[in-house]
Amino acid sequence: MRKKILPYILLSPMLLIMIVLVFYPVTATFSYSLKKWKLTAPNDIHMVGLGNYADILKSDSFWYSFWNTLFLLIVVVLMTTVLGFLVSIFLNIDVKWSGSLMAAAMLPWALPPYVNGILWRFVFSSGYGFMNKVVIGLGFVDKPVEWLGGRWPLLFITALVVTWRSIPFTALVCLAGRQAIPAGLYEAARIDGGNKRTIFRRITLPLMLPFLAIGITSASVTAINVFDEIIALSGYSDLGKNLLVESYLTTFSFLDFGKGSAVTYLVMLFAGILGVFYLISLDREVEY
Repeated sequence: MRKKILPYILLSPMLLIMIVLVFYPVTATFSYSLKKWKLTAPNDIHMVGLGNYADILKSDSFWYSFWNTLFLLIVVVLMTTVLGFLVSIFLNIDVKWSGSLMAAAMLPWALPPYVNGILWRFVFSSGYGFMNKVVIGLGFVDKPVEWLGGRWPLLFITALVVTWRSIPFTALVCLAGRQAIPAGLYEAARIDGGNKRTIFRRITLPLMLPFLAIGITSASVTAINVFDEIIALSGYSDLGKNLLVESYLTTFSFLDFGKGSAVTYLVMLFAGILGVFYLISLDREVEY
């Protein structure tokens, strides 16, 4: 009997943390999303069912934020996958400074997202930014460019910042996958007359696909949950807002906790779906 109870006793602290920090907020947020709850009208709080969700899906502001989020998702996933894979190939080269190169490659991942955004804001600043000094010095333009002054340039730069932060994880996962491939497979392929292109196409890439799936899913979740970089680059403006910024503005600027919770719950469901794919990718076995 004691052996049966002991595992639950050992797991109880973690279960308590999960209940307090995960399950309760998720449940509470859903209950808020079913109510009309504006702090500007504290005496008029009542249930509206799915009315908040219906109003949100009819809102032009929501769809503006949705398309911005989708743009960030596509660009971040494409750039992170390609560049992360290339960085993993570079890190796989056995040289004297491999450890230093690995540490340098992990630095963007270690920095807080808001700090990353501030660093890149200095790079793309319209008045004194490094990018303007480069393009003016090379003679491409005569006056400073407003890099963060338009919707799509701002979103692309935000995607670039998020990609810069996401590449190290994808590179690390792909590097682990590459180094897990037995060397005997490559030796056998070379003996059979395979060249570098054939070996990469028939051995390396297929065996690394599960690891790439982990990196892609992680980059997807990161792109959906972008907040700090957008705030660091453009503040709380409507120009480059995504769904998380939309949720923040609805909740804390317009003080509409009902609709803000509904937007948050939609983002959480979207990220949760991608999280399921992430767990499936982690659990996938690779046959060599």
